[in-house]
Formats: sequence, C-alpha cells, structure tokens
Amino acid sequence: MRKNILYGTMLGLSMLSCTKDFKDINTDPNNITEITQRELPFMFAKAQSSSAMNRSFYQTVQNLGADLYAQYFALTTNSFSTDRYQLTPDWQRRFWTVIYVDTAPQLKSIMENTDPKSGEAALANIMWVYAFHRLTDHFGPVPYFGAAEAQDVIPYDPMDKIYADFFSRLTTAVENLKALPSGTAIFQGYDLVYDGNTEKWIHFANALRLRLALRISKVDPQMAKTEAEAAVAAGVMTDNSQNASMLKSLSGNDTNGLSQVAVWNEFSMSSTIASYLKGYEDPRLGIYFQPSFTGKAFNSVRNGATSIDLGNVRNQSASNSNVGTYWVRYNGGAIEGNFTQNFHVMCAAESFFLRAEGALNGWNMGGTAKELYEQGIQTSMQQWGVSDDAAIRNYIASSKMPVAPGDYHQSPAVSSTAIRWGTSMAEQREQVGTQKWLAIYPNGMEAWAEYRRTGYPKMYPIIQSDNSDLPKGTFINRLPYPLTEATDNLDELTKGRALLGGPDNAATKLWWDAD
Repeated sequence: MRKNILYGTMLGLSMLSCTKDFKDINTDPNNITEITQRELPFMFAKAQSSSAMNRSFYQTVQNLGADLYAQYFALTTNSFSTDRYQLTPDWQRRFWTVIYVDTAPQLKSIMENTDPKSGEAALANIMWVYAFHRLTDHFGPVPYFGAAEAQDVIPYDPMDKIYADFFSRLTTAVENLKALPSGTAIFQGYDLVYDGNTEKWIHFANALRLRLALRISKVDPQMAKTEAEAAVAAGVMTDNSQNASMLKSLSGNDTNGLSQVAVWNEFSMSSTIASYLKGYEDPRLGIYFQPSFTGKAFNSVRNGATSIDLGNVRNQSASNSNVGTYWVRYNGGAIEGNFTQNFHVMCAAESFFLRAEGALNGWNMGGTAKELYEQGIQTSMQQWGVSDDAAIRNYIASSKMPVAPGDYHQSPAVSSTAIRWGTSMAEQREQVGTQKWLAIYPNGMEAWAEYRRTGYPKMYPIIQSDNSDLPKGTFINRLPYPLTEATDNLDELTKGRALLGGPDNAATKLWWDAD
C-alpha cells in the first residue's frame, strides 16, 4: 500500500472538525512541514473521530456492511445489494482510507513526538489498537507494522502477530497510565471520549484487551486465558459511568453516522433482532427501534430480501421500524436526525458478558458465569434507561423465548434460546452470546465479529445470496481486499493473500474463526 506520512498528517489536520472547546489553528495546515506539541491534541481528536466512522464513511463502511451482517438491520431498498452479499469493491477501499490516511498517521505522529512512557503515547496506542482491530477483523492479514511509515510499499502481516502486538500495546499503555500522578488529564478539552480522564482510559484499554482475548480463545486458548485474566485483574469496565462514547458535532462531517443514515430511511429492524426482542418482551425494543410510520407497529424485514420482495409495500421503509429516538425522530412525515448524540464505542455490559464466557472457559473472571451474565443484562438495561429493578429481575428470571417476528416472509421464531440461566454448558454459551449481541447494539462491527467467532446468536439465513462464493444458507466471513491494492501494492498483496489460508473472497474464514 503506497503511503506518505506527511500527506496523511496534513490531510488529517486540514479535515479536522471542531468539537467541544477546540480552538482554530491559526496557521494554514497545508503549510505545516513539521509536527509540534501544539498540533498533537488536534491530531488525537481527528484520529478518534475517523476511527469510529464519521458521517463521510459510516454508511458505506459500516451500515451497508457489518450492521447488516450482524442482522441488526435489513435493507428496505433495491439501491444497494450488500444485504444479499453482492459487494461493492470501492467500499472496501474506503475502510482503508479511514485507517491508513485519517487515523494511523495522526496516531503515529503522536507516538513519535512524545515520550514513549507519556500519557499521550499511551492514549495513541490504545486508539491504534481500537482502529486496527476493526480493520483486521474485517479483512484478515493487513499492512500493520509498517503502517504510517514513510515508505513506498508496506508489507502485509499475519493476524497472530498483529494480535500479539495489540496485547503488548494495551499492556504497556495501562502500565504507563497507572504510573502517572493521580488526577492527570491527557488531551483534556480535545479527547472526544473521556475528556482526558486517565482512570476511564485504563478501564477501556483493559476491556478492549479482554475483548481481544476472547476473540482468539479458540485458536490460542492459553494466550487468551493469560490476557483475559490479566485484563480483569488490571480493571475492566464494571459500571456504565465508564462506558466509552464519542462526542459528536454538527461541524464538518463529525455528526453521528447512524443518525445520518437513519434519516435516509433505507433500512429497517431486521427480523432476527425482532424475533428476540419481541419474544423476550424486552424493554429495549422501544429504545433500540420505534414503531413504523404507517401502522405504528414494530415491524421488521428479513435480510437478503429479493428485489421483488422489496417491491412489496409491506417491506418498504414506511411499513417497518427505524432506529430509536436516540438517533432519529419523526416530525410529521419527516425524519429528523439527532446528529449530535454521542457515538457508542464500548459499554460495560460487554465486559460482563465477556467475563461470563471466560468463566465458562474455566478462567478466573472474578465471579461465576451466571453472576456475570446477570450483571451484564442488568448493566445493559440500566445503560438504556430501564430503571425498574423489579422489571429487570423478572426479565432475568424469565423463561420467555424468541417468537415469530410477524414479517412479510412469515418467518418462524429464530431460536428457542430462553433468558433464564440454563442448565447445560452449550445452552449457557448461547445465552451469553445472545445477550451480549443485544447489549452491544448498534455496534455491528463487533457483533459481526463475535457472530463469526461464536456462532451466536442464531440468525435467519438470508433470503437470497447474489454472491457465488456464498451460496444460500451460508454467512459472510470477511471482506475481500480493495482493488486499489492490486494496482498499487500487488507484490505485497500477493503475499498477504497467501497468509489468508484461502481465496481472497468473502467465504474464507479469518485466523481466529476456528470451529
């Protein structure tokens, strides 16, 4: 992949949108020839905003990809066909632009212009892991160790080496943050997630380390156990006050991406999540989604619906449920976006479910699997404003199961997974995976990765596949590499493809996706 570190840095500064109490840069960023301490906070904010998919990239990089593959949403339009696994090659390139132009050069500059043991370097390394784990979990081996270096081409690196570096960076970052004087604030006024609160950054880094440890639990169980136990011992998220969410702004392209695409009203609640939420009588149903504009009912669509199916009024957007009022609201016949709502990055509930799975593996997670599972449910409910303790207890004790969602295709219940803690290990693993998937909504990138790893929750097969590599009844496993790599970096791409262990198509499984 061709790279120019200075160009990437200048572009990052020139595209930076202003949020919170940011100040304007007085000099023309296009004339910057060297990086000073003055630019570093702006670079960090730019990298944060970009890594989480701002408005410019959210639709094509996440919403029309992972959000559909996680079966949170299903398309109600024939304008796109990614819901039927027909991929658009240029969209793969856009994800690489996000990482290799808008994120990595900024973070690399911070690392190179600060003390390696500083808080600034620690936060840059944490965001580096956050950004690159999402990329490699989409594609597989990627250019990593040479990313943001001033060189003509960057070689591809295997996922096991990339993950090992993730753990090393997160471990060192936490150690360095803990060594700072109490109350130290880093990038305060510029940090879009925690406003410089180092204690919360420590919890986030450890929670991310725990997530990645579970990701490799089937392919390298010993490393997974070591990293997971170390993360929990160092302090993962345990409370909603520690949730990671990113400030959004009307300036530039820095609005909430999901709010933006929801205004266009081209997708609906998927029948998979409808089956679970309706069957469980889950109080989050009316928070995650809202009734259809016509009919005022919680309606859904199956993923992969055919062009003919989508031509039926029952499958069109007005007849189905858009996302909840956190993101958009109906004003008469118009949809208005809540563009400045925080973007959800990671929540404490996820950590509880990861720990529950770890406990099922026999790891020391600081509690039993059942305790952690139930704490995860409670924490998620509270995160979304469900404050009735009795209602939460009743939900946890409920034997309710998914139901037929009532969609156009008359789909049956998607599974028979109950809420109340089961008696068999297999049932418990499915319950943990299902409730974690519900809790991390609307994070389609993480939900798709975890579905590929665990097989949970159970999902409907898509109605129709337009991808010959993915016949009906199969699920998408990765994204092929961008076409631009074949023109700009063919020799290294060829080596990268050899690391995949299969063809460069959407059917090949990633390294950690072991049965």
